[in-house]
Amino acid sequence: MTYPDYHFTEGEIILIDKPSDWTSFDVVNKIKFALKKNYGTVKIGHAGTLDPKATGLLILCTGKKTKDIQQIQDAEKEYTGTFFLGGTTECYDSEKPVNQTFDISQILHEAILKCAESFVGVQEQFPPIHSAVKIDGKRAYSLARQGKEVAIRPKQITIRTFEITGIELPLIHFRVECTKGTYIRSLAHDFGKRLNNGAYLFALRRTKIGTYSVDDALKLEDFVQSLPPVQP
Repeated sequence: MTYPDYHFTEGEIILIDKPSDWTSFDVVNKIKFALKKNYGTVKIGHAGTLDPKATGLLILCTGKKTKDIQQIQDAEKEYTGTFFLGGTTECYDSEKPVNQTFDISQILHEAILKCAESFVGVQEQFPPIHSAVKIDGKRAYSLARQGKEVAIRPKQITIRTFEITGIELPLIHFRVECTKGTYIRSLAHDFGKRLNNGAYLFALRRTKIGTYSVDDALKLEDFVQSLPPVQP
């Protein structure tokens, strides 16, 4: 993706391939600072947060395009990634250490494929305790860090496609198409439970949001470098 004409103050949609170990807000702040050097203060926001460990498509909107954020957030998403079978973590991904292990020696590939098929359709899904879901006005992760009991209500989501793209136990590679609000970390956790075992999200990459694709996104540093030099 290139920007032959820059209208960030008026309104642009920016597609970034978020690197791992950056929060979505880290990316927004870096671009906000870079734009400010070239164009002055630019209104900017992002559509759909990615967890720090996740990579892939992050959409930022500037100027009048910030009005499109909600519509973009509501669009369906596509993810690819990897589950780790035979262990669980408190946060359902690899940000925290494994807190329980399971024997996977009896789990057959056929059972894994059937398990994936069983998730296709409308589902009641519980978001992770370590998530940004609000409970009585407070973030669930904030309550969890304080050691408080977190009572999260399930949300209705729809899994359009759940394709197992590779099995290299304990790793299971997948591609998922789903509706807004789906937590892939919860999907990993539920996948393990449905196999009477345990699983957590080992790797995740968001590849599409609606009609936008990560194939058209720029690396963060490439985007910053693509901006015109600051005039003295």
